Amino acid sequence: MFSRTELEVLTIPELKALCQRYGVKPTGSEAYKTSYLTSLMAFPAIALKQMEENRGLRMLSFANLQNLGVALDEMNSPTDEQVALIRVSFEGRRMEYPQRYDQEKLLALYRAKLLLEETINRLSPL
Repeated sequence: MFSRTELEVLTIPELKALCQRYGVKPTGSEAYKTSYLTSLMAFPAIALKQMEENRGLRMLSFANLQNLGVALDEMNSPTDEQVALIRVSFEGRRMEYPQRYDQEKLLALYRAKLLLEETINRLSPL
């Protein structure tokens, strides 16, 4: 990510700003440049190692990924009339109350279905 030569030309305030920008804490005393250099050079490798060790953010198990697929299947696909209502809703047209509540519910369900599909697509090739 950051090379040693790239970081060595920076001043302590600049290194401190970089650490703050990425949320990295300096190793050791903040008075020394090497504290910042060490942290900025090491954090990418540490982050990947933590993922390998199942610490912090981790991959779903295959079973849970399948459960997402089951949930998506259970949601089914919208009918032609529901698709039409979704399209007209995206154009900003709203029904009168109390049907508007159900219209909003349909839109929320459709958006959730799209996000779930995107989630599965992003996690599947991994």
